[in-house]
Amino acid sequence: MKPAWYLRRLASMSPAEVLQRTKDASAKKQWERNAPTLPTTIRPGSADAMAPLPRAVLDSVPDAALKSTVADADDLLNGIWPMFDRVRDDLAPDTPWFHCLVTGRTAPSTGYFASVPHRDENVVGNIKYVWEMSRHQHLTVLAAAYALTGDDRYAERVDLQLRSWLAQNPFLQGTQWTSAIEVGVRLISWVWLRRLLHGWSGTEDLFENNPDFVGQLWGHQAYLERFESHGTSANNHLLAEVAGLFAAACTFPWFEESTRWRHHAATVLKREVELQTFRSGLNKELASEYHGFVLELVLAALIEGEISGNSLGPVVWEPTTRMFDALAATVDVHGEPPRQGDADEGHGLLLSNAHYPRWDSLLATGANIVGTKPWWPSYDGTDLRAHVWASLVDDLELNLGSAYRPARRPSHFRDAGVTILRDHATDEAELRPDELWCRIDHGPHGFLATAGHAHADALSFEVRHGGVEILADPGTYCYHGEPEWREYFRSTVGHNCLELLGRDQSQAEGPFLWSKHATGIIDEVGGLHSGDTAYCAARHDGYRSDGLMHHRLVEIDRTQRKVIVVDNVEGATNTPCRLGLHFGPTVDVELDSSGTRTVARLRWSSDLGDRSGEMTLDDSLVWSLHRGEEQPIFGWYSKVFGDRRPTFALVGTGTVNDGHHLRNTLTFADGGTAEEVGQ
Repeated sequence: MKPAWYLRRLASMSPAEVLQRTKDASAKKQWERNAPTLPTTIRPGSADAMAPLPRAVLDSVPDAALKSTVADADDLLNGIWPMFDRVRDDLAPDTPWFHCLVTGRTAPSTGYFASVPHRDENVVGNIKYVWEMSRHQHLTVLAAAYALTGDDRYAERVDLQLRSWLAQNPFLQGTQWTSAIEVGVRLISWVWLRRLLHGWSGTEDLFENNPDFVGQLWGHQAYLERFESHGTSANNHLLAEVAGLFAAACTFPWFEESTRWRHHAATVLKREVELQTFRSGLNKELASEYHGFVLELVLAALIEGEISGNSLGPVVWEPTTRMFDALAATVDVHGEPPRQGDADEGHGLLLSNAHYPRWDSLLATGANIVGTKPWWPSYDGTDLRAHVWASLVDDLELNLGSAYRPARRPSHFRDAGVTILRDHATDEAELRPDELWCRIDHGPHGFLATAGHAHADALSFEVRHGGVEILADPGTYCYHGEPEWREYFRSTVGHNCLELLGRDQSQAEGPFLWSKHATGIIDEVGGLHSGDTAYCAARHDGYRSDGLMHHRLVEIDRTQRKVIVVDNVEGATNTPCRLGLHFGPTVDVELDSSGTRTVARLRWSSDLGDRSGEMTLDDSLVWSLHRGEEQPIFGWYSKVFGDRRPTFALVGTGTVNDGHHLRNTLTFADGGTAEEVGQ
């Protein structure tokens, strides 16, 4: 990073945070000169605290879940593992822990961690691809296959690769020690490796009788205690750190410090889970993927606490219950949540590869642990993790507290600035197969002063038809190394937004740093549960310094199956604007300007068959159609981290004036009652 970035980053911190970071820097230098001595043995009898999976739990695993996990483990024996947008085929017999699949570079395996420039792609490659394998979540899949089958091949591969990692990543040395979140997630994996390999002949020699593992386990926890995230970095990173520390201290109470670590982690968890969760249940990062990641991390800690007799109690269970309800309320008919903010496919625990049905798994877990409400959507719930997590606490007396649980499906999350409009007014669990679903963003820019995972997308919206993305959020694609792509995927015009004056509504100063935040303000919502129309009216202040306020009304006409979007800019006088409309990757778009109105004709296929619609575009703007362009970048969609693919996008260019309303209407050609379409 350039010196100017560090100055801007410093400006985002409070004096207390600056002081704490100065102390951290001093401690890192001290540890470089005189690192703590790692223990090589555990306290006598302390290994007895391990809670293995009961045989009955393993014997009752659904057949589909067993087959899925074993198939993934067999692929791993052959060195194959899907990772983000790629498939690795170089993981057998050992994993090249420092290889970047994207750039081909090898990250440093030596050198004091604080001196490794992990943000420099020229040195480390794409750091996400380097760090990912060292979360050891592919090893938990191998260990799960051993637990299910008793086949020693899976356990032996875990043994080989874990010993390899311990040898190649000594305490505080190299790239894999540069981020505390990675250390925390790795600890959760180690907890489950030991549990899943229980009963294998080599388990004790790999874990409690292995001086390398014992030392590294102590070192991981000492590192997290000393270099805990704080201040403007105290987001999901902090939760991952203390979730890992708590889980490890509960499962491996092997050291004199274990009780202190457990108490400290519990204190921070109790504070931060509530602090980082809106009362409505959505995560304050305002990034849908991170809602899932945090929920998984918290569940991992909660379950270790319950089965070890160190319950975190209702102070953590209550916000967790709210998180489950918020997830259940926001998913579409296919069980997919909104696509909002950053997404990098982070998982708290994997027992099958990352392509498992994540949201279905979380809904099944919530249903089995905290219970459903009548309006919850249906779920399959056959994956291994959902089964195991629920089974572990099935016979325990959980003190879940008394979190408020809505009697009808919530649609308006005022504190988080999220409203979901649907084209039906029922509160039943079963959703209409060709459901119109629309998410509107009218809330805070992001979490904390940096808002690291936010996009410049206030008043953006998504539209789905029967679970198919029609007007889509673009996704994330990348974090480091390609700043022009990072800028596009976070930009205002890169979303379904109105850009004014040729610049973003919020100002970015780096890949995870925003110096200016646009804030959404809700004006009115109506018809969420009844009536012919449902609507949301809101505004944002991203251009307030220029005397401008952007107002937007989004309405679903339930009788005519239309989505109407109306924009007005208060204070505008011939103000330059660009209105972006971005279509999902399966939608074909044809722009027709031959008639009296400009129309975009849409076609797509789904499990309901071939479908079509059209968008009548505001004729005060000049419209152009784009797809997969790079100079400048426009018309791209990212399904998963690292993936980018061309998609159709419209941009309307012109000027706006106060009092003139831009009106764009999306109409679907397949009207009819719910009964007529097969419900």
